[in-house]
Amino acid sequence: MGERRRLALAVAVLVTVAAYALLVPWVSDVDDRITDFALARQAPSGLHWFGTDAAGRDLFVRIAAAIRVSLLVAVGSALLATVLGLLVGTLSALAGGWLDRVVMRVADTANALPHLLLGIVIVALFRGSVVAVVLSIGLTHWVQVARIVRAEVLGLRDREYIAAARLAGAGWGHVLARHLLPAVAPQALIAVVLLLPHAVWHESTLSFLGFGLPPHEPSLGTLLAEARSSLLLGGWWTLVFPAAVLVLATLAVAVAGSALRTMLTPPKPSKVPR
Repeated sequence: MGERRRLALAVAVLVTVAAYALLVPWVSDVDDRITDFALARQAPSGLHWFGTDAAGRDLFVRIAAAIRVSLLVAVGSALLATVLGLLVGTLSALAGGWLDRVVMRVADTANALPHLLLGIVIVALFRGSVVAVVLSIGLTHWVQVARIVRAEVLGLRDREYIAAARLAGAGWGHVLARHLLPAVAPQALIAVVLLLPHAVWHESTLSFLGFGLPPHEPSLGTLLAEARSSLLLGGWWTLVFPAAVLVLATLAVAVAGSALRTMLTPPKPSKVPR
């Protein structure tokens, strides 16, 4: 399958998931926050398509609300990590010398720390906060973006048109805004897309372990955490449907990111046979 077809298929899946997440809570007259223990753990049916959870809440509506929260966390943390990576990578490459070496050693140290453990420490300071989850993911995933951007800027810094702009009197701020940032923008876009599925899984893991969002805040991670008790009582649907949506959404984003990377990366020049 061509890259354009893969991208189109992935985008179609993401649009469907986004439409489900946005429209279902809006058009449904069911409030996913209201509990009704008389309806607890009902299997999927025509009345409740995805069944109900242990508190009697409709999972079809609750999963839609959970997707919105998980995507909000994923987009926010991916943008934060990409912006930090852009700033650190660009400034490190432009500064050079000892400052570049110090920044790269800091990046090596941050990359050596277990991301999940560091994320738990950050979230523990602000329990139950969406902002804390976004910070915990963004502050632990900027290193790879910084390395990619630094390599790109180092390759561009000594180009002839950059030297010409500098000789013409352009400052590094003008060169950065006019030449360097537009050149690394495709890599930044790819970084955001590829970080999205990782951020969704990271948020789900934190919430599943009890360090992320509070139980009353619907996210794919909290729904999976709640499914543990229901699963032991035969409520397979409480795990299957949230997990299926999680896998489908992250797989679609990963496929879209891979296709974009292939389409935006210039092909390597072919060797001319002697």
